Amino acid sequence: MTEPNLLAFNLPAVSGKKPTVDFAGGNQSSDAGMLLLRGAERCIGVCRRLAGTIVDRRDPGRIHHRAEEIVTARVMAIASGHKDANDHDRLRHDPLLKMAVGRAPESGAPLATQSTISRFENAPSKHEAARLTAALVDQFAETVKPGAQEVIDIDDTVDVVHGNQQLSFFNAHHDERCFMPAHIVHVASGAPVTAILRTGKTPKGSEVRTIIKHTTRRLRRNARWRATHVVWRGDSHYGRPQAMEWCEANDAGFIFGLAGNPALARLSQEAADRLSLLHAASDEDKMRGFTSFAYQAGSWTRPRRVIARLEATMRRTDDGWRQDIDIRYIVTSLKGDPRHLYEDVYCKRGQAENLIKLSKAQLASDRTSCTSAVANQVRLVLATAAFWLMREVKMAAAKIESALARAEFNTIRLRLIKIAARVVEHATRIRVHLPASCPEAATFRAIALGLMPAGP
Repeated sequence: MTEPNLLAFNLPAVSGKKPTVDFAGGNQSSDAGMLLLRGAERCIGVCRRLAGTIVDRRDPGRIHHRAEEIVTARVMAIASGHKDANDHDRLRHDPLLKMAVGRAPESGAPLATQSTISRFENAPSKHEAARLTAALVDQFAETVKPGAQEVIDIDDTVDVVHGNQQLSFFNAHHDERCFMPAHIVHVASGAPVTAILRTGKTPKGSEVRTIIKHTTRRLRRNARWRATHVVWRGDSHYGRPQAMEWCEANDAGFIFGLAGNPALARLSQEAADRLSLLHAASDEDKMRGFTSFAYQAGSWTRPRRVIARLEATMRRTDDGWRQDIDIRYIVTSLKGDPRHLYEDVYCKRGQAENLIKLSKAQLASDRTSCTSAVANQVRLVLATAAFWLMREVKMAAAKIESALARAEFNTIRLRLIKIAARVVEHATRIRVHLPASCPEAATFRAIALGLMPAGP
C-alpha cells in the first residue's frame, strides 16, 4: 500500500497491563465473507453474465482492470456493505476482494480505484444499459425453474434525488424530487427479475405495456419458460388497459388493483347490502365478503372480470357506533374463487414490497446520484446483482438448515461477511486465517463448502 503506516498508540490498562495498538498486523481483511460471495458468483455467474454484455472500448494494451474484474469488485463491495465507489480507494488493496476477482492477495496488483469505477459506470450507452438490464432477466430465467404458472410482481418505489439528475421529477404525493424505479420480482423464489430506472411519476399505460412486453418476451426466449403461463401482478396504477390488452393478446395473465368509482359501487351494491345485514345480525367485529362481475370501463375495449372485496366493521363516532363498508377492487384474467384470488393471490404482492425494501435499505439500490440516467441504471443493475449473490448465500444457509436462511441481508452480512481474516500467500497456497472465536465458524465452513461448484 502507498499510504504511510499510522503510529502505534496506547489505551487504558486492562488487568494492570497497558495495551498498545498498531496497524502492523499484516495482510488482513474485515470481510472474510467475500469468500462466500466468491462461491456464490462461481455458482450463478451473475457478474460474469453482466460483464459479457459490455463492449469495452478501451485500448487493450493499456487496460489494467478487465470489465469482469470491475463488475465483480463493485458488486461484491455492495453486497459487503460498501455503498459508494469512493470505498474502492481503500478496498482495492483488500486481500479477500482481490481473491474474489481472481487476483493473488499479496502479489496481485491492486484493484480499480474510484475514478476507474466511476468512468466505468458512466461509459455504457443507452443501448448497452438496456442489454445489462435484459441480462438480469436472462439470469433469472436461467436460475429459477418455473412451474406451469408463475406470478411476476411489478412495483415501484420512491428514490429521492438531491440534484439535477436526468429523469428526476417532482412528485406531489411524496413532496420530493425523485425517481420511481420499477422493480420486477418473482416472489415464489424471492429472486429479482430486473429493475428499471424511471422518472418520479405514475407510469403511463404505454410504459407499463412496454415493460411487461419486453420482460415477458425475454423470459420466453429461455426454453424452460416457453410453456409457462406468466401472470403479472401489480397495484392499480399498473392495471392500465394497454397492459391488459397486451397480456390478453399474448397468452399472459394479469391481476391488478382497480380504483373504485360509482359504476363499480353500483355493481357491488347488492353484495354490500347482504354483507351489511349478515354483519349486523352477528357478534363479529369484522366480516368479509366477496363478489365478482363483468365490468367494462370507458377506456376498455372489452368487459373484464372484476372482483370486489367487501369488509364490514363497526366504527365508534361521537354519536355512537356505526357500521362501515369498505370495498376494494381487482381486475383479473384468472379463473377461480374470488376469495382465493384476492386473499391468496393478489394480497401476497406485499411480499414484493418487502423484497424491494430489502434492496433499498440493505443493498443501496437507491444510490442513484449520477447525473446521467444511464449511469444510474447501471448502478441499479449492479445493486440487483448484489441481491443475487446475497440470495445465493441465503439459499446455501437454507440447505444446511441454518437459522440464517430466514435472516435479512444485514444479519447475514453482520454474522458471515464482516469477519476478520489474516491472509498469507505462499508459493503454491493461500492461507486464510479466521478468528478462533468466530461465533459462526461451523456455519461459515458449511456454506463455503456448499457453494463450491463441481469442477476446478
